[in-house]
Amino acid sequence: MQSRQRSYKAKEICETFDISKATLFRWEREGLITNVGRDWRNWRLYTERNRREIERLIRRRNDRR
Repeated sequence: MQSRQRSYKAKEICETFDISKATLFRWEREGLITNVGRDWRNWRLYTERNRREIERLIRRRNDRR
């Protein structure tokens, strides 16, 4: 039996990483966050893999400062 992977709503991701939805959606549009799922309402659902991608983006952005 396979366990279901935890998914996160856009609001949860934004609160966790202190970023705006506009930034999150732009990164997705630019292909920096890959394979974002959708629920039955067509709302975005982010996986642990997506969270790691976002962590790397933020780390890289902070390293440049």
